[in-house]
Amino acid sequence: MGARKIIRITGEDRIAFLQSLVSNDLRRLSEGPVYAALLTPQGKYLADFFVIGDGESVLLDADAAQAEDLARRLAMYRLRADVAIAPSALQLARGTGPAPDGALPDPRHPALGWRLYGAAAHDDSTDWDALRVAHCIPEAGVELIPNETYILEAGFERLHGVDFRKGCYVGQEVTARMKHKTELKKRLVQLRIQGAAPIGTPIAAADGREAGTLFTQSGGRALAQLRLDRATGEMRAGEARLWLE
Repeated sequence: MGARKIIRITGEDRIAFLQSLVSNDLRRLSEGPVYAALLTPQGKYLADFFVIGDGESVLLDADAAQAEDLARRLAMYRLRADVAIAPSALQLARGTGPAPDGALPDPRHPALGWRLYGAAAHDDSTDWDALRVAHCIPEAGVELIPNETYILEAGFERLHGVDFRKGCYVGQEVTARMKHKTELKKRLVQLRIQGAAPIGTPIAAADGREAGTLFTQSGGRALAQLRLDRATGEMRAGEARLWLE
């Protein structure tokens, strides 16, 4: 997993401000971290992050490559809301072994262990790519592509990253329509793989038509965004051979 940066949001309107923007229900912050995304008005992914209540402020734990743009976009929505958005000096430690004091559970999946916010960044010896592939967990900038990915196709419902009862947020109409009025034609899946190919390699179906895109690979398995109607038999991604199980 990539480096992380922490954004601190303060002000009386901090919860209401974020509640109107992000994909998940922040009224559950008292229960622990909330996983959420910021979307375009057209319902496409911009960034994903963890929201953590921290006394009189809220922390956003975001991918380091996305944090500056995320803070800028949030500031565009601020208008007259009583909020202040600033970088935090806090660092993230994470692991899957025994949780240290003060650690919080990763809300996406129990296998993803704990996250601890403090003075030093640290990852334990967990093979995060292997873990993500085993549990079909997308990563910012890899399987989650800004202005392209739809969060339901990436598995956000399974990962507790979207709430369909919370009310309006940016991109909510498209997301709700995908949930209630259409059957997803493609989604993030785990494939069996022989060989290897670069992340982003197109996948060809058995009949030669494009079937999707290959992403993270580990231990004979791979993550891919796949058109389900073309995922039959042996597929190819460069020199790699792929099968849906």
